[in-house]
Amino acid sequence: MSTMTLDVPRTVVRSRFYVVMAGLFVLGAFGGFVPTYWAPLTSGAFKAAPIIHIHGTLFFAWTLFFFIQTALVASGRVLNHRDWGLAGIALATAMTISIVLTAIHTIKVAQGIGMADEARRFTVVSLSGAVLFAGFVATAIANVRRPDVHKRLMLLAMVPLMNAAIARLFKAAFAPPDAIGPPPVFIALPPGLFVDLAIVAGIVHDWRTRGRPHPVYLWGGAVLLAVQIGTVPVGASATWLAIARWVESLAG
Repeated sequence: MSTMTLDVPRTVVRSRFYVVMAGLFVLGAFGGFVPTYWAPLTSGAFKAAPIIHIHGTLFFAWTLFFFIQTALVASGRVLNHRDWGLAGIALATAMTISIVLTAIHTIKVAQGIGMADEARRFTVVSLSGAVLFAGFVATAIANVRRPDVHKRLMLLAMVPLMNAAIARLFKAAFAPPDAIGPPPVFIALPPGLFVDLAIVAGIVHDWRTRGRPHPVYLWGGAVLLAVQIGTVPVGASATWLAIARWVESLAG
């Protein structure tokens, strides 16, 4: 009985790290879109196609879902956490589809201002992020019976999702006020590297609690970094333009 009394508080304390990180993701997701979405939306100045609102709703819902799931585990309600697993799979699937549809819509809009190729090149950022997100979530689901692996993979899955929100803050701070159309692909790299600090926080937390970083953070972080850096040369290639046009053709 004494062993159980000692073990439960220690587990809860360690789980709080993921609750804190999830809370930061929620703040980043909602706060990052204040200049370009929430503020214009509340003032009636934001006009967009329904897919944009659907896409945003799904992603904001995921950040709240992730926060609730980490809070359930931290409070010892692991069975409740697992009960919501299928809802998470459905939401993640809908999000991945919405990324593709939003990318296609963005290309169509850019065609109207003569910047279709720029939009096609920039889709490498969102589509590669979708692959990373889906890959990390799928691997996390496959490792649901290994909590140490599962929770770190779910945190890694949040990183590519946060790029768009943080990029909006970078845009508000550094972009010229008269900038129009899709930016060059390399513009997405600094916000992406900033979000990678979440992985650094996870590694530091591991060092403090288990004496060494978990392998998931090492190989997962390496994959994320390689994809982020690789988007610049890949997005500039003729091969990617061909891929983007194929994705675009899915809408007919």
